[in-house]
Amino acid sequence: MKRTLAAAVLAGLGGLTAAAQTAPEILERLKALEEKVQALESEVRALKSRVEPPTAITVSTEPQPRSAEPLPSPSGREGVGALPYYGSATASTKIFNPDMAAIGTFRGAAGSAGPRGTPALEMPEAEVALQAIVDPYARADFFLSFGESGVELEEGFLTFSALPGGFQFKAGKMRAAFGKVNTFHSHALPWVDRPLVTQNLLAGEEGINDAGLSLSRSIPMPGQIFLEATGQLYRGDSGDLFRSQRRSNVGAVGRLRGYRDLSESTNLDLGFSYARGHSALGLAEARAVAARPSLSGITRLYGVDATLRWKPLRRAIYRSFLARSELVWGQAELGGATARPLGYYVSGEYQLARRWHFGGRFDRSERLDLMPLRDTAGSILLTFRPSEFSQIRGQLRRARYGERFTANEFLFQFQFSIGAHGAHPF
Repeated sequence: MKRTLAAAVLAGLGGLTAAAQTAPEILERLKALEEKVQALESEVRALKSRVEPPTAITVSTEPQPRSAEPLPSPSGREGVGALPYYGSATASTKIFNPDMAAIGTFRGAAGSAGPRGTPALEMPEAEVALQAIVDPYARADFFLSFGESGVELEEGFLTFSALPGGFQFKAGKMRAAFGKVNTFHSHALPWVDRPLVTQNLLAGEEGINDAGLSLSRSIPMPGQIFLEATGQLYRGDSGDLFRSQRRSNVGAVGRLRGYRDLSESTNLDLGFSYARGHSALGLAEARAVAARPSLSGITRLYGVDATLRWKPLRRAIYRSFLARSELVWGQAELGGATARPLGYYVSGEYQLARRWHFGGRFDRSERLDLMPLRDTAGSILLTFRPSEFSQIRGQLRRARYGERFTANEFLFQFQFSIGAHGAHPF
């Protein structure tokens, strides 16, 4: 551009000298040349304004205000078919929000119902999960349960995972680390219902779930064995299993878990659990305890669980097998009498295809009472998972209850989830 200006000036001056024109004509031509130079400078400035140098990328640690207007598309195309553009403002504001998810469970039943019969159609639970990193030292997890009877806090705890000595500490309301099924949320169960041993000996649907503290640590072991020890202290209230009448009536839970890979596609998980709390027996025993609190005793539970998984690496999305079993026995004291119930279940699930699973379960359990009744049940299940965000399950169950009543039922379930839900414990 500068060469163009210089050539224009020299050409104009040469023309003036060759023509030997008079002074007024020379001044007039100089004025015209000056106007041309100004016009060319204006064009140069306009061209420079169109070509902007690349701006440096900066990272701000301060929270950015949320923009009221949507950011334009980088392609400049708006309207139908234009993809949304998520710029730095959206990304920077998201880091201050937790991961959120909602999981809905719809359930139905048909056939003859037993003593614990469920409605023909119900929405027993819709879980909302809020999970996020609090700071470099801790994370928080909240699980709210929305049911037909109201809203409750299913779990809400703070986890410190980087303590000295390899310890992990939790504080809040949480499911106790007793066995396997007790730690599962309802939507994570591989069945429509919970096993009889859970309903009879582990406080039913809610399980051992209370406010407390938890401390766990992995123990180094030879032979590619993973070993984890957990100790927990709770307030002492868990449904009709434990009941705390004073501050000193706290409950305790302990668990030792071992895991080992048997091959590249098979692994085995074993666990031993213990729970202790003050008894909360029902019926006539509850009235006796209310009249004479000194009659209340201690309830102790012991459990063994085993899980065998087979998932071949080359066919993992099409074929797999999972076998699971738990055995629980208890000792409940009340006024010099002792109840010693026993219960267990055995289940298996085989993956037929990418979206289809077939399984079965056998239950047998006594009830936690001074005169325990024994319940027995068998189930077969078929599950269809269109994607990882939904599933449809049907379960045929035949149960023989201690009252000498037989129930034949068909249970079905629709489950769906939205949002980013964190993984459950393995």
